[in-house]
Amino acid sequence: MGRDLTNSGLDRKNILNNHYAIQEVYEQVGFYGIKFETKYRFTKQQVADYFEVDSRTIDRVLENHKEELDKSGYELFSGERLKKFKDVILYFKSNPISDGNDNRVATIIQLYENELDSLAKTSILGTFTYKAFLNVGMLLTGSEKAQKLRSAILDIVIDVLNKKLGGKPKYINQREEEFLPSAIREYNYRQEFTNALDYYIEANKFKYAQLTDKIYKSIFKENAKEYRQVLKLNAKESVRSTMYSEVLDIIAGYENGFAKYLENESGRLGRKLSPTEAHTLFGTYESITEATLTPLREKARSLMASRDLAFREALHEKLKDYINEISPDDYDKFLGERSMDLEKRLEDNKDVFKRLKDR
Repeated sequence: MGRDLTNSGLDRKNILNNHYAIQEVYEQVGFYGIKFETKYRFTKQQVADYFEVDSRTIDRVLENHKEELDKSGYELFSGERLKKFKDVILYFKSNPISDGNDNRVATIIQLYENELDSLAKTSILGTFTYKAFLNVGMLLTGSEKAQKLRSAILDIVIDVLNKKLGGKPKYINQREEEFLPSAIREYNYRQEFTNALDYYIEANKFKYAQLTDKIYKSIFKENAKEYRQVLKLNAKESVRSTMYSEVLDIIAGYENGFAKYLENESGRLGRKLSPTEAHTLFGTYESITEATLTPLREKARSLMASRDLAFREALHEKLKDYINEISPDDYDKFLGERSMDLEKRLEDNKDVFKRLKDR
């Protein structure tokens, strides 16, 4: 799926929130800065020089995208804060701290040495964090270096994702801590649901798939077949094994609630329901629970649509209005230390999961 970073604010935000990819970009691109207040900083002139444009071009980008660049780390330094920043630069020049990469240190010294005279005279200084520098590169048109940077960023983002996931983005949902507990809970409620369909609806081999599809369509507007097509699942791949924990939780809520509703209606009538009556009853159940389930359903739709687009490059056309940026916390959930391959998580927590399953 092609991405034009100059036109897509969503793609820019997703990349800038992905600190795993940003760290790799920093290592590979080679535009190094001095760390001040825990972040690498660059001046407007340094950014302009990197992209081989006039500083007024950077001013125009700042003017046209002020809110976005402020959020990604553009700031004006003045007074005591500016003095401290200048002191850090001078100290680093006189006492360079090497991290084992002497070439990097030399590059940083040269970068700031070119500006020492102008920095000494200025009373207000526009500064960019590394994210803000990348943000400018994503917005800047007419610069060959900006175009090359955008291309490099997209390649690195894909590379980092593939390395973290072992080439299996289809099952990124299983790396989250909550996936297995949610999957086990949903499995148990699924049993209650299918039992209810057996006990309270007349025999019909289509009732399981049809009522499951009603639940799916109510939650995320797609039936099982449509979901498979979006994620490109083959016939042997389980739909629910690719769903996020929040989606599994709301499915479990639907299954448990409707199972109880079926039981009550069958008891009231003193007989099993016909498939047609069951379908009508689901519409009634959906209407009654609308106010309660809407917030959970909205959240599930947004998470599914946003994560699948960012992590799997899968677009849920019916959910495109729910697409939002991926939060830094989501990157930690699925790519960071909190994430883990399903097999390892099973092995590390087999006793816990057995207790959950046996509840």
